[in-house]
Amino acid sequence: MLPRATTLSDAGPSNRRALAAVVAVVFIDLVGFGIVIPILPFYVRSFGVSDVFIGLLAASYSLMQFVSAPYLGRLSDERGRRPVIMLSLAGSAVAWVLFGLGAELQSLFGLVGGLGAVFAARMLAGAMGGNIAAAQAYIADVTPREERAAALGLIGAAFGLGFVFGPALGAVFASDSVVAAADALLPGVVPTTRFSVPSFAAAGFSLLGLLAAAVALPEPERKRGPAAVQGIVAQFRGALADSALRPLVAVFLLWSLAFSGVQVAFIPFVADVYGYDASGAGLLLTYIGVLGVLNQGIVVRALTRRVSDARIALSGAVLLVAALAALPFTPLLGRVLFPAVGPLSGAVVALLVVLAGLSTGNGWLSVGASALVSASADDANQGSAFGVTQGAGSLGRTVGPPLMTALYVAAVAAPFLLGAALTAVVVGILTAVIRGVVPTQR
Repeated sequence: MLPRATTLSDAGPSNRRALAAVVAVVFIDLVGFGIVIPILPFYVRSFGVSDVFIGLLAASYSLMQFVSAPYLGRLSDERGRRPVIMLSLAGSAVAWVLFGLGAELQSLFGLVGGLGAVFAARMLAGAMGGNIAAAQAYIADVTPREERAAALGLIGAAFGLGFVFGPALGAVFASDSVVAAADALLPGVVPTTRFSVPSFAAAGFSLLGLLAAAVALPEPERKRGPAAVQGIVAQFRGALADSALRPLVAVFLLWSLAFSGVQVAFIPFVADVYGYDASGAGLLLTYIGVLGVLNQGIVVRALTRRVSDARIALSGAVLLVAALAALPFTPLLGRVLFPAVGPLSGAVVALLVVLAGLSTGNGWLSVGASALVSASADDANQGSAFGVTQGAGSLGRTVGPPLMTALYVAAVAAPFLLGAALTAVVVGILTAVIRGVVPTQR
């Protein structure tokens, strides 16, 4: 009889507690990040500048994440996962405080000083956002290889929950009643506006995550990486020279470029085509987020017992191609294929079905690809591998939003169709992985 495969339950209660702790820390951190999402466009407009700066602000975050993720991942291999995660949480708290002070600094130093502070805060937050590579490597440390896809799915679920609860809390903290209560309770030197209060709340969540990490997050037992920290160029050169990691770097770059750009174009699309305002679009984003949590937290965990990581990723990519290609044509699909359901028109039903496919595909691709990254690296270099692939994803998120919004202005369907085409290339890469044309494991 073959020996039974090791499971997470075999790893012992200490590893299960460590897994729960790192997922909780990521969730708390992402709630803080999500809090500022509803206020960011309006905050930029309050400075009296063009909406172009909204896109530039988003790009500045992703660019710094691109630079920092490989470094923090490698640093976590050498110095430890726990100190890197704690450092990034402390840095995020500083960033959100500075972000909330932008308007005050404008009154003291003019537009350049205020807007410069906001950009500096977002760049610092982006640099600290590279801690996700350390969190993923932490999970790789405390779970057996055959259980990592399921465990990494919990990180995806924490992301989804953060983006469900964060924006909702942001709307609450920006409300007139909460701002008025903060103004009455806080000292006069603390600015209390609909922009500063959510920002300071985000800083509070980062500090809460720091406290949780200090109390509940142990440093995992693992192999240590080499002593020297490589530069970002050297790490990417090494990744591209690694036959196991090279295709996954391409997967993360193309997938992130496609999906991040489509995310930015989605809100204008539902506003222009369906007539939704910010509240309606927010409900759709919540719907996508809830489905993401269910997929990555529950469905993927069941799939990993029966399906390989590569096939989960491939299935997700195929679903994502179909959903992206269908999205701009949902009004037509509603008239042809979907009847009205109660107060929902056929077009809205079609939109909800396609968004379900989009959320499912993105969730499966995320978990499957992350598990393949873990399998591509030895135990001493998990942080470095995740750092490089997360850095590639951040580079895609830097290029995608401005590219896709420019395409949207030219033709409404263009960003979605380009996103489908880019993801089709990902399908080709993953198909080659499954066929053994490229290796995925050392």
